[in-house]
Amino acid sequence: MPIYKIRGINVDFPYDAYDCQLVYMEKVIQSLQEGCNALLESPTGTGKTLCLLCATLAWRKTLGDFSLKVDEGQNCFSGSQLSENQSTEVPKSKFPIIIYSSRTHSQLKQVIRELRTTNYRPRMGVLGSREQMCIRDDVRQLRGRAQNVACHTLCKRRKCRHHLNVSEFMKNHQDIGNDPFDIEDLVKIGRTKDACPYYISRELHKVVDILFAPYNYLIDPGNRSSLSGISWSNAVLIFDEAHNLDSICADAASFDLPSSYLTACIAEAKECIDLCIEKRALERAADKRHDPETYSILRGLLLKLEKRIAEIPIDSKELGFTRPGHYIYEFLSDLNITNETANMLIDTIENASLLLEEGITSQEGVQRQSNTACRLESIGNILKIVFRDGGKSHARFYSFHVQESQSITSDSLKGKLSRSLSWWCFNPGLAMKEFVKLGVLSIILTSGTLSPLESCAQEMNLEFPVRLENPHVVSSDQVWVGVVPSGPSGYSLNSSYRTRDSLEYKQELGNTIVNLSKIVPAGLLVFFPSYYLMDRCIECWKSMSHARSSDCITIWERICKNKQPVIEPKQSALFPNAIEDFEAKLHDRTTSGAIFFAVCRGKVSEGLDFADQTGRGVIITGMPFSMKTDPKVRLKREYLDQQAILRKKDSKDVLTGESWYVQQAARAVNQAIGRVIRHRHDYGAIFLCDERFAQQSYQCQMSYWLRPYVKCYPKFGDVVFQMTRFFREKEFSIPQKRKLTESLVTEEIKMEEQPIFTSDLLSCLSPRIKHVNSDLPSSAPSILKKKIHVQLGPIIPANRSNFSYKQNHNLSASNKREMFSITNRHGTHGSIINHDNKIVDLTSDMSDDRNLRPEDAVVHCSVKLPKRSKLINEESNCRFVASPEICCKQLLPTSCSHLEAESFDMQRRTADLISPLISKDKESTSLAKEESVSKFSLKKEGQNCPSSLGQEISRGSTFLAQVQEKLSGEEYKDFVSFMRALKSKTMKITSVLESIAKLFSSPGRLFLLEGFKHFVPEKYRPLYEQHLRAHVAAAAAGDSNEKGRFASLFNK
Repeated sequence: MPIYKIRGINVDFPYDAYDCQLVYMEKVIQSLQEGCNALLESPTGTGKTLCLLCATLAWRKTLGDFSLKVDEGQNCFSGSQLSENQSTEVPKSKFPIIIYSSRTHSQLKQVIRELRTTNYRPRMGVLGSREQMCIRDDVRQLRGRAQNVACHTLCKRRKCRHHLNVSEFMKNHQDIGNDPFDIEDLVKIGRTKDACPYYISRELHKVVDILFAPYNYLIDPGNRSSLSGISWSNAVLIFDEAHNLDSICADAASFDLPSSYLTACIAEAKECIDLCIEKRALERAADKRHDPETYSILRGLLLKLEKRIAEIPIDSKELGFTRPGHYIYEFLSDLNITNETANMLIDTIENASLLLEEGITSQEGVQRQSNTACRLESIGNILKIVFRDGGKSHARFYSFHVQESQSITSDSLKGKLSRSLSWWCFNPGLAMKEFVKLGVLSIILTSGTLSPLESCAQEMNLEFPVRLENPHVVSSDQVWVGVVPSGPSGYSLNSSYRTRDSLEYKQELGNTIVNLSKIVPAGLLVFFPSYYLMDRCIECWKSMSHARSSDCITIWERICKNKQPVIEPKQSALFPNAIEDFEAKLHDRTTSGAIFFAVCRGKVSEGLDFADQTGRGVIITGMPFSMKTDPKVRLKREYLDQQAILRKKDSKDVLTGESWYVQQAARAVNQAIGRVIRHRHDYGAIFLCDERFAQQSYQCQMSYWLRPYVKCYPKFGDVVFQMTRFFREKEFSIPQKRKLTESLVTEEIKMEEQPIFTSDLLSCLSPRIKHVNSDLPSSAPSILKKKIHVQLGPIIPANRSNFSYKQNHNLSASNKREMFSITNRHGTHGSIINHDNKIVDLTSDMSDDRNLRPEDAVVHCSVKLPKRSKLINEESNCRFVASPEICCKQLLPTSCSHLEAESFDMQRRTADLISPLISKDKESTSLAKEESVSKFSLKKEGQNCPSSLGQEISRGSTFLAQVQEKLSGEEYKDFVSFMRALKSKTMKITSVLESIAKLFSSPGRLFLLEGFKHFVPEKYRPLYEQHLRAHVAAAAAGDSNEKGRFASLFNK
């Protein structure tokens, strides 16, 4: 592994680092060395997770060795721990601890996987909940508060053997944590050793070098206080995927108290009174904790609170009742709840929680009702938020709000008016300030979508001396970003509130997706601003036909003809099934890929990896703005506007309410865009299908790396042409990994290297040609029959010429989670051993790729013979029948001259692309229909093709060779582009003929101008001859010999 010296520190990196990775690690180390905060943005696919790990661990290693061993005399786990609050005390390490936090456990799992690829082996730990770690069957079936209650009770009564075995396990396995492990690994260890994984992690966090934990373990004050083994003044905090951290921090400091929830609390207080009366009758003891009078007071207080909320005057249902944050102290003082009485009330609520725990558990200590939870605890948490630190100064960052709405919580209350008391925090920096008070060394926030950094820093209310906006590792020709302001018919695309429900908009958007789904190969993602708009559009598409369509086919059916659809479900439980459905449809050999309809800020847009063929394009249908009328959004904007007025005197760059409103939508868009372009060799297209994206104010909110690529295309035809060209060029210019995952097919062969260009174009140059047998003739050697094991994979009926045949599309079903996982790719899949260590010069413009000749491009593929099928392109005016076998044979090597079947294979490939050109002729259209009736009835093995067929194909092959010889590399690419556009029906034949005539108009190429006439259908030959005469006349003006040579042509 290469070692890089960065700011005096040797960083052991598992791969040859890109320039942007070195810059990123340098910023991380700078933050750690200077003990300051950092705000780092690096696009998805640039390897920021691996860079974070290597840089921080290299810095930590310079301070001292990792804590891999514990001295025999200093046994940290010699005590007997009974519960979380009675865990063993261990001496604090003198070296800093690195706390790596991310939003979800699945993201942390990927981080730990990256740690395994490095040479660093610090002692590590990972925190999780009982729901993830409990191995006792009866408790594991419970959820939430009920599970915690059962666990506490069992541990307190010493009736859980797994918990009792933890101390012995820690003493006998002091090497635990020396090798990277995730929660699943820890659970397996716990089951094997009969020790509780949850309490193992709680003990282990005291002696680790690096600790992995979800956000809530750090931000929530209660969870943070339970981490007694951490010396916060000697800790470094890393928040990965921090683009949502501001909202998480604000929500953690806020509360909502619906009237239905308050009603449940009152019922629990009544239950406490009954339990106290019952206990006193049985035990005949005067324990203060079991005094029913105490809980009668609590119940009475909650009843008064309920009545007080109901009495608040609400003049406008839309606006509700709003007051500044300090109003809550006036409101609670009427109930005699002040800073002095709040602590007593909190103690009473905690005793009530314990009393309810005892009351709802059986003799064995296990709860029978799994959904029972103590709601009274939330009242205690609310009081802790309101009276935090014993002061009121933080209230200036809050708003007091009471909203009235229809109740939907239960059948008995459904339809009745319900009120909710809210105290919303609009300063996420409050949570961050807690870490400053604790004295942490550095706070590093990083994500792929933090821009603009200044507003992010203002929201966090912290100083970030170290900042970075990194470029991407991909080149400009690997990314296509286009603003599509209007659809095929010219109607504006605008998903704003004013136009989103109009029939014209939904129809235009549907037709736009139909056209783009033809061009984009394999997987396509479509993101809507909301579930409402997605549901309305799909409903419309399913019930309405294209207005100008001659056949009765809905827009939805036209989309399904191109790609099989999958819709993101609202229910989280159904989401894994949707992912499996998308993968299955993506690799269905009978279709042209899959299209995933999803929502910005949904599960598909957050953290999933649609690399390579799983996501070649992403369509953003609009800006996902929040509802302006939403009380929380409205009050947040008002708060920021007030703060901006106060800050304008000190700073020019202030965050206003409108700026924040736009940035929130832009970050959601950036997150959705980030699902594609996942590694160095990936490529894809991004369609911004809303005219508002053409405005500079919106484009400047996009990620830093994306802005230079954004172009606006006023005409939809320009989008179609550019996209066809973009994906065609990817077949030649982008080197692909030989293997993405394990293959689905059982037999797999590696084909010999072959030129691509002949396999795609010869058939465009042969008139009136019939499709031939896709089976090999009997004269073909048996070895060839064994080798030619063609797999359709992504070779599909609709617009098949736009697909990159260089991809290996065989993705194993066993790797589904791998495929849709949160990863940071560095241009490699698999192990380090297989990694290509070629250093990438990020300043290069990839001129080598762009100058790559078609004959230099090679194909590596695994192939399998598909079933015959008849596939009809019903979108075009012609009824051309294309055989999937013929397209598959395009992958056969043309360099295998020693094989007898070479000429026959060339004929098949020649036959494929000629047909779109001549199918516009009546005679050939009739021929295509005749072939479809016979379902390509093929001759028996051993029979030869008609001699006329071979002659026509030979003629086309000879002409193509002459074209390649006379045209330059760029001109030949243009020629290929015109022929491909013709095949995919993206250009009119008249435009193609005019463009090709211009290519052949030079004096030395006039014989090509004449020769191409023989491949033009009779219907369009007069038009082509007009171009021919014009160019010949122009050329003849400088060469009289040429004029005489071609004069006879027009006198025939």
